[in-house]
Amino acid sequence: MLVLSRQRDETIMIGDDIEITVVDIRGDKVRLGITAPTKIAVHRKEVYEAIKRENEQASHIAGSDLSAMKPGVASGPARAIARTRTSQLSSGHAPPGSGGSVGPPFANPAESPPRRAQGA
Repeated sequence: MLVLSRQRDETIMIGDDIEITVVDIRGDKVRLGITAPTKIAVHRKEVYEAIKRENEQASHIAGSDLSAMKPGVASGPARAIARTRTSQLSSGHAPPGSGGSVGPPFANPAESPPRRAQGA
């Protein structure tokens, strides 16, 4: 691990296109500003680990869904569905009703439970 000392408003460069600037220091907290290309994901470590766990869970879910559809290794359209579903689950942008982290956990609206009437 490389350990560097920086004061407020000083910057560290990582490669040619990532800048880390000490924005503020208050007590035992340091605020950092990070400038990086949009293709590089920047997360706090606890958020990164949560995303990683969700991706692993999604790959297990997608794998079990595909094994129910066709025994053996998924290929062709089934593999494309698994990749799409896994990416939707990890990004939190799964379409409603797809069983992702957004919307109800039903494969299609016909499987969802009946709705209660307003005021009931």
